[in-house]
Order: sequence, then structure tokens, then C-alpha cells
Amino acid sequence: MINFKNKKVAILGWGINGSDAANYLLEQGAKITIFDEKERKEFDFSDFDIKQSKLILGRQYLREGLSNFDFIFRAPGVYRYLPEIIEAEKKGVVVTSVVKLFFDLCPARIIGVTGTKGKGTTSTLIYQILKKDGKDVYLAGNIGAPILELLPKLNSSSLVVLELSSFQLIDMTKSPHLAVVLNITEDHMDWHKDRDEYVKSKINIVKFQNEDDYAVLNYDYETSKDFSKYTKAEIKYLSTKRKVEGCYVKDVYFILEVGSRMYEVGETKNLLLRGKHNWENVCAAACASYLADASIDSIKQSVFSFKGLEHRLELVAEVKGIKFYNDSFSTNPQTTIAAIRSFEESLTLILGGSDKGLNYDEMGKEIAKRKNIRNIVLIGEISNFIKKSIDKAKYNGEILKLGKTDIEKVVETCFEITPKGGIILLSPATASFDMFGNYKERGKKFKEAVKRLKITE
Repeated sequence: MINFKNKKVAILGWGINGSDAANYLLEQGAKITIFDEKERKEFDFSDFDIKQSKLILGRQYLREGLSNFDFIFRAPGVYRYLPEIIEAEKKGVVVTSVVKLFFDLCPARIIGVTGTKGKGTTSTLIYQILKKDGKDVYLAGNIGAPILELLPKLNSSSLVVLELSSFQLIDMTKSPHLAVVLNITEDHMDWHKDRDEYVKSKINIVKFQNEDDYAVLNYDYETSKDFSKYTKAEIKYLSTKRKVEGCYVKDVYFILEVGSRMYEVGETKNLLLRGKHNWENVCAAACASYLADASIDSIKQSVFSFKGLEHRLELVAEVKGIKFYNDSFSTNPQTTIAAIRSFEESLTLILGGSDKGLNYDEMGKEIAKRKNIRNIVLIGEISNFIKKSIDKAKYNGEILKLGKTDIEKVVETCFEITPKGGIILLSPATASFDMFGNYKERGKKFKEAVKRLKITE
């Protein structure tokens, strides 16, 4: 166990990870300094006594470097290979994170879930299945409880389900006992150096496994399937297109087939989760839960009662025969493609936000070929960029550019142009930072605007 007593520790990036690290380190007797590029007025430290630490905030927060510390705790959003971090590392400073420390200290079995999209849904569903089965299970990572706060509750019979992003995995040197790899496409090109770095970060979820571990890989994506080359673990697959050793969709049924055992989990039509992309998440969760010793009954009951997560194809309300769906979590074109494929009704689609360096041509082609998409409403700073991809694909419907306008106006405009029986879908395909603090705020504001509209109907 690392001794942090009287050690000088830099915490890079405040937030859930930063506060989790700070609380743990202070208990260990460390001397902490909190670094963040935001200004003091942008923080709420009401739940943390800042007198116990030193603050270095603002745009020039790294101007004095980091070389005079013993440890650096990097929040997921802070790029691992910042020059200041590399320079400090060369001088002997240990660079770590909340997740890395948790892997070092955790006595429980860890189930890690990664992928470009679907991590939160799959992680939560695995958690719900195992909880239904009576396991001592916890949910953490990007969702759930602060990770280090879990440590006192855990023992060797516990299970921890972690949603793990490329930001967290980029410098991992340990892998979970059971790794789940969903779709690997492309995301966060505004953070990663290139796609190769993004994929290599994800590979760490299986890279350090041993023969007693399991890896559940998505067979339908070449990159995900190829993770089999990087692990010593026993491999199972998920697929919505073919029979595999693991969990797959055959005709209209979810089939779980592991070793000599085969179970029919249930029919796809009975899912409360909307969209075929969620079939992948269900297959992954069913297979991983079974490998973690959940019963078939617990899998069946949990899968078909699960309503999904907030901001993921969430039905907000129906107003005068028009349904509003909040898919604000969709921050890249692949997830928006999956969302629009979930509907056959007349569709008004809200797109746009801040730039992540992604390409929207494939999404443009998907929009153009789907005859039910009657209207596109563009918002945010990259409206013109997205419009070029849609125009290039020769989309024949209506395109309205509203720019950085109030979300209430967006909702009202969509309501005016959508026919009765239609769907209004917020699935932006972009980050939210031009108009909102994050995707959660964007989704929340959208829902509030819809509910205000409903009150006046």
C-alpha cells in the first residue's frame, strides 16, 4: 500500500474525481494542491473544506510546472501527455489517477466496461442483474458512487462494475477480472492525438488480464473483435448478427450460449429499451452477468424491466400526439445514427453543438436515406459544418438553422413543424460546451422546455 503521509500531491482537475482523490488523500495525511484551468468563481466548494489544500486556478494554472510534487493525480478530462506532466514524470514524479489507485487497493472482483457508446447502459444493466441476484455489487467509474469511497465497503466476495472511458484507460497498467468491450468506432478526437491513441487506450482494459479472467468482446465491430489478440483471458463474444460463444440475437430471441449450456433469454420485442443498438448492450450485460455467476432468472427479470438511463433515448413527454425524446448523451455521429434508426415515425431531428473534430458524412448519408426524417433543426457553433455533410448526401427534407438560440425556442419551433404522431428527437451528435456546461445540462434544459410546453397545451 502506498504511503501518502506528508507527501506532496497535485490533483489535476476538480470535480467528482478530484474531490474523491482529495478526500482520500487528506485522510492519508497527504499535502494536496488542487489545479484547474477554471477560475475560482466557477467552483462550488461547499462540500469541501478548501482550507485543507492549496488552490492554483485559472488559464495559466500549470505555469509553474509540476516537478516539485511526489504524486500527480490526473482527472480523466486532463490529457495524460501534457508537456508539464511529462516533464514532471521525467523528474521522478509518480503520475496516477483515482482509477489506477482503486485497481491497486480493491479487494473485490472488478467488471470493467468500455466502448465508444453504450458503456453507461451496459454497466448499469450488469449492476441491476447482479443486484437482483443478491450479489454484494457496486456501480462506479463514470457513473455511480465516487470510486475511492467504496473501498471500506468491499471484500473479496464483492463485485464492482466500472464504466471506463479512454481517458481513464490511457495509462492503466492493470485490467479488470472481467472486461466488456462494446463498439469501438471513433470519439474524442479533440482530446486524443489520433484514432490510434484512442484505440490503444481502450486496449488496456484487456491487455493486463491473465488466464483466469474473462473478456466479452463485440464480434460485430472489427476493432472490438481484434481485442482478442491482446489478452490472455478466456474470450466470449456478443453479436446481434450471428451465432457466437457468448450471447447473440437469433431471429427475435436473445440467446445465451456458454460452453455446453444454452438459454433463451427472451424476445427482443419485449425490451423497454428502444433501438436495435441496445440489443448489443443487452447481449453484453447478459453474458457478463452470467460469467459473474448471476442466475438466468435474474438476467431475464432485469433485462426486460430495465428502462434505460437518463439522457439516452429517454421519452420525455407526449404533447398533442407528438412525442419528445431526449438523447443528449449522443455526442458523436455514430450514436445519432443508432438513435434515428430506432424510429419509423415522422421525425424532427435536433443536431449540433460544439466541435470535437469528428466527421459527419456518414451521418449525413444515413439521414438522407431515411424517408421518415422530415425536418433537421441545427443548433450550436458547428451547424454549418454539419449542414455541409447533410447537403452533400442530398437530403430532401427541411433544414432550419437556429444557431446558439434559447432551447425553449428550439422546442417550440420543432413542435410547430412536426405533424401529429411524429417524434421530436434531441440527438445532437456533438459535444455541448458551446451552449451548455455538459450533456446533462443540455438534456435537463430540453426536458424543462418540453414540460413547460406540455403545461400550456
